[in-house]
Amino acid sequence: MSEFLSGLSDFNASVNDVIWGAFGLILLIGTGILMTVLTKFFQVTRIKLWWKRTIGRLFSRDTHKSGPNAISPFQAVCTALAATVGTGNIAGVSAAIVTGGPGAVFWMWIAAFFGMMTNFSENVLGIFYRRRNKDGEWSGGAMYYLRDGVGRKKGLKQIGKILAILFSIFAVLASFGIGSMGQVNKIVLNIEKAFPIKALEDVQVFEGVSLYPIILGALIMILAGLIIVGGLKRIASFAEKIVPFMVVAFIIGSLVVIGVHYDNILPAFKAIFVTAFKPLAVVGGTLGYLISTVITQGFKRGVFSNEAGLGSSVMVHSNSNVREPVIQGMWGIFEVFADTIIVCTMTALVVLTSGVYDLTTGVVVNGESDATLVGSAFNTLFPEGSQIGSQFIAIAMFLFAFTTILGWSHYGKKAWEYLFGTKSTIAFKLIHLVTVFFGAVLTSSLAWDISDTFNGLMMIPNLIGVVILAPLVVKITKNYVNRKIKKQADTPILSAFEDIQKESEEIIANESE
Repeated sequence: MSEFLSGLSDFNASVNDVIWGAFGLILLIGTGILMTVLTKFFQVTRIKLWWKRTIGRLFSRDTHKSGPNAISPFQAVCTALAATVGTGNIAGVSAAIVTGGPGAVFWMWIAAFFGMMTNFSENVLGIFYRRRNKDGEWSGGAMYYLRDGVGRKKGLKQIGKILAILFSIFAVLASFGIGSMGQVNKIVLNIEKAFPIKALEDVQVFEGVSLYPIILGALIMILAGLIIVGGLKRIASFAEKIVPFMVVAFIIGSLVVIGVHYDNILPAFKAIFVTAFKPLAVVGGTLGYLISTVITQGFKRGVFSNEAGLGSSVMVHSNSNVREPVIQGMWGIFEVFADTIIVCTMTALVVLTSGVYDLTTGVVVNGESDATLVGSAFNTLFPEGSQIGSQFIAIAMFLFAFTTILGWSHYGKKAWEYLFGTKSTIAFKLIHLVTVFFGAVLTSSLAWDISDTFNGLMMIPNLIGVVILAPLVVKITKNYVNRKIKKQADTPILSAFEDIQKESEEIIANESE
């Protein structure tokens, strides 16, 4: 077993280095910059609009209105947040700081700022190119706008089809990595540390793996199965109830830690901005290598956290009953904002203000790992030796990661559906649940690295599609602004398909009466 894992680690490292090299990073941030410029900095210039259409309508009836074969906009964003607000927001941020220093947080912010418009563009295209499957459910995602959008461009028919297939394959694989193994791995590590059970830890099933993670893996697999078997409706219903609670609880807890250590707030921000361009020597290597490491860690962990650029959340946003592509696109902006600018920043400040990370030397106190560092930061609120903080984080990590597993089960199912048809999706669900168990026994670094690799593979075809279809996103956005802001009598641009376009026009007309 150890030889197999070692070989898998070496192979994955080689692929990872290629994907997350210059090409991948330039494509990722370059796409965000392109969409930001083309939409005239929509996330800034139209901040009042997207804020009003998202958080401003949180208690509106329309925001919570679902349909027979569709979920509400709020359920869609909660399910998307369930998939994005996961281990990346806790262990991912601490991993970025441990590996790249506090400066990595700055580059996470940069990735999120431009990622808002990448996510916006993905969701606009997702709604525009979605269609109904044999069960009457909406089916949308990057594979559809790659095939039907890119594929309709002159000379790109076959390329569009190939990109769509590659994206779907990589999405299925990513659902096993970021959406399963990586999440369960961090759940297990935190629970083992916060709630040690020596009787289980002493039983070695095979080299390096005790009975404890095996039992935890089996329990998580069973719990996930009970919800996943109910389909998107059950997942969305669960996410709608759990996600707001867990995000608010984590933010409140984080604010308490930061408030107790308020003297370190300014030094923490100073460390973030200074080491973004002048990394700490603890990272090791030449100045160029140091800066490259900091930027790469910030971008990678940013993508792991908010998934902007992966094309993943499109698959649940497309299930919304919203008919205006731009409206769901604005929920995509809010999703990235909430995930990275708010939750990830809270995590970073908890680590950097609590004293568990030395801002001067970059040394982690008491040799904590990235997986348990945030728990140790919360422990500083209690008497020395107390594990209450770690236990709080272990519970938070469980909720964050568990909902991510549920959200990604839908993403992977939709990609599988595209490849093999609706009837075969039961096979995917079974495989996905097996990977949940497998993730419990992997080493932390391997589970994380595999997730990074699958993320990168999924990102490339999706971003190629977004870049090619950028003029269409601009056209749809301009059409919406003309109609809703400038009150011009333009014909709505709602769908690539005539029947859905007419159906949507009628629904919008009836709603406005």
